[in-house]
Amino acid sequence: MIVGVVKETFPGERRVALVPGVLTQLRRAGPDVLVESGAGEAAGFPDETYTAKGATIAANRQEVFDKADVIVQVRSGGANPDGWSADLAALKPGKIVIGACDPLTSPEANKQAAEKGIALFSMELMPRITRAQSMDILSSMATIAGYKAVILAADNLPQMFPMMMTAAGTVSPAKVFVVGAGVAGLQAIATAKKLGAIVEAYDVRPAVKEQVQSLGAKFVEMELETGAAEDAGGYAKALGEEFYRKQRELMTEVIAATDVVITTAAVPGKKAPILVTTEMVEGMHRGAVIVDLAAERGGNCELTKPGETIVHKGVTIIGPLNVPTTIPHHASQMYAKNIVTFLVHLLDEGNIKLDLEDEITAGTLVTREGKVVHPMVLAAMGETPEGGQSS
Repeated sequence: MIVGVVKETFPGERRVALVPGVLTQLRRAGPDVLVESGAGEAAGFPDETYTAKGATIAANRQEVFDKADVIVQVRSGGANPDGWSADLAALKPGKIVIGACDPLTSPEANKQAAEKGIALFSMELMPRITRAQSMDILSSMATIAGYKAVILAADNLPQMFPMMMTAAGTVSPAKVFVVGAGVAGLQAIATAKKLGAIVEAYDVRPAVKEQVQSLGAKFVEMELETGAAEDAGGYAKALGEEFYRKQRELMTEVIAATDVVITTAAVPGKKAPILVTTEMVEGMHRGAVIVDLAAERGGNCELTKPGETIVHKGVTIIGPLNVPTTIPHHASQMYAKNIVTFLVHLLDEGNIKLDLEDEITAGTLVTREGKVVHPMVLAAMGETPEGGQSS
């Protein structure tokens, strides 16, 4: 069996799905590896580093699509709308494609994969269970994003993060408020603390209080009825506009006293909730910075412009897109480890075995044998497993 790695075609994407360091583990499980020339160049992995680990370099992209049984990508399907059309035309029925596919908001791409006869696996749908943690790309990429958010904030803040006692006087530490204590939020807390900031954090899940405190931050308590803030799969749930309205009221005072706000609240397949209003921004001091990690889903800040940095009444609001690709070397290493662990999970005596009784396999498989088969994806498309319309 051959696993193929192609160069990413999404604009600005610098990551690669497999790095040389994971090839030994993959080849030990059976498959050969075929890599499109230049696939890893932007992430700091030239062709010779792949051949040194036993991979073969393909003459062109089409050769990878023709010869590989499994194609691994960083952005596939609906996560790369323009490039997906070209890839789909080059793929033959029966191929297996694995990558980030944005299936909950890209019904057309899902249908196209099914009609082509491709088995499409979406890594964003990985179940939040213990044995799948090493395959969870959302967590690994969120780690990158949380770290980079603090670096962006520090670079734009007109003051330093740590307290410094100098002959010229004492410099007060920056105050950082992190909204959302998931993987990205916790990494942002840890990074801001390392830089010397005073850090506070809030999350709708009271259970994360100990995690926040273990990193040296203060957990902001808000008297709110959160109900079930997570679904059965461990992903965040939307909690309703009335909840978010009350939450915004309680956060206004905290944000007014903050130098940096980092927001991380996103719900898979849905627009990000507005947590920071224009009024809150206007209550911040001049020079304050907001980094909105939910910008790709519309943003947690009412004023966020995805992909842009703006200044509103002296407050800088950064809406970064595709943050992990700005640190492509380590992001690729982490993503590749997730992919290889998943591939090894699927392999049985050197070949892919689709065990649909397995929670990990069934939980990530979007299309198979000409049909969209994932219940959550079907629901997002307004369809039922039988092919009818959901009520």
